[in-house]
Amino acid sequence: MAAYFAKAGVRCVVFERELFPREHVGESLVPSSTRVFRDLDFLSTMEAAGFPRKYGAVWTASTLRTYTAHDWNGLPKDCQADHAEIRFDEREQPGVDRTYTYHVDRGKFDLLLLQHAHKLGAEVYEGIRVRGVNFDGPLPTVKFTMGRREMETRVKVVVDASGRQTLLGNQLKLKVKDLVFDQYALHTWFEGYDRGAASKNRGAASKTGELGDHIFVHFLPVSNSWVWQIPITDSITSIGVVTQKKNFAKSRESREKFFWDTIKSRPELYESLQRADQLRPFKEEGDYSYSMTRICGDNFVMIGDAARFVDPIFSTGVSIALNSARFAKSDILTALEKNDFRSQSFQTYEATIRRGTKNWYDFISVYYRLNILFTYFINDKRYRLDVLKLLQGDVYDEEQPAILQEMREAVLQVEKDKDHLWHAFLNDLTGNAFSPLF
Repeated sequence: MAAYFAKAGVRCVVFERELFPREHVGESLVPSSTRVFRDLDFLSTMEAAGFPRKYGAVWTASTLRTYTAHDWNGLPKDCQADHAEIRFDEREQPGVDRTYTYHVDRGKFDLLLLQHAHKLGAEVYEGIRVRGVNFDGPLPTVKFTMGRREMETRVKVVVDASGRQTLLGNQLKLKVKDLVFDQYALHTWFEGYDRGAASKNRGAASKTGELGDHIFVHFLPVSNSWVWQIPITDSITSIGVVTQKKNFAKSRESREKFFWDTIKSRPELYESLQRADQLRPFKEEGDYSYSMTRICGDNFVMIGDAARFVDPIFSTGVSIALNSARFAKSDILTALEKNDFRSQSFQTYEATIRRGTKNWYDFISVYYRLNILFTYFINDKRYRLDVLKLLQGDVYDEEQPAILQEMREAVLQVEKDKDHLWHAFLNDLTGNAFSPLF
């Protein structure tokens, strides 16, 4: 956001709580991020940094193969439901001039982006804790602590990019906990992990072992649970277990045991991780899912996780953060030109983000309700490119993509038919989790 402002010649200041570089979760991007990097002349920096290129995604499971030949709802009998591979180059994406995006070490990536904003002209202060914003005066006053000194500054517009700390959401009591999603994650880095481990039982016909540059999502037998596998370097891989809060262990010791016990449900992954070297202590992320009753108001705009977060399943967090800055900057620059900072000035941005995040929400709901259906749709040529469009991050231009309605209706059919071969694979999130919370 600061880079957009600085490039437009707007004076702006960044108050960053942390000292960069610092560890952070959310290490895999989607291709729509490229539009932002191009806008900001940041692509050359990304290339020079040597981040692993991400050409696509793979989903694996170990228990569904006996059901893949079921001819249901016109889907071809040779469609697999236990495994899917997809490449971004299968669909041309407007405004994106390359067939890949990136996996990133967030410590390095975030530092580079912060430094880039500074080079463009933004004032950047690290180690600054913002305590709140006073909106009572003619202009908002940002209150912050610098060292031991309590300070404040007046601005025309406050952009809350505080992530899951949700500074203004908490202060203004706008935050709403998601009533459906309650996922937690436990994650760390490993060196020497075999990224093709999931393909060992699939035979020579599978290309999975050759797709180490893809992100992998491994389905687990535990309800609504999965594992992410993200390349960080040629030899270092980020591994995270995501599960519902009710499955999540309480103590640190029991959580580590939970991680390994859960991984054991996929023996091929467990054996490969046991041979690898764990580089970092386990880190947990919780209370993922929430929304806001408003994400804009007089003199303020929320972007990224400060406005909304659903679930990490499709690597949407960084993409939404980057694109929310891209969409918001247009409204804010117009407001600066008109000197009009009322909430109405930011309605185009709010409508765009609401639309996009609702589409992500619907897509994620389908995935959690019936994993088989998700991979089945990817493997069916009639729907493959429509699903890929969503996976590329193009979710903002339609109120409800037709593919989401198709998938939702398919879930409802399986729910209604107790004799359906897939009925036993329904997870305990309901098929009606498609209405927005706001």
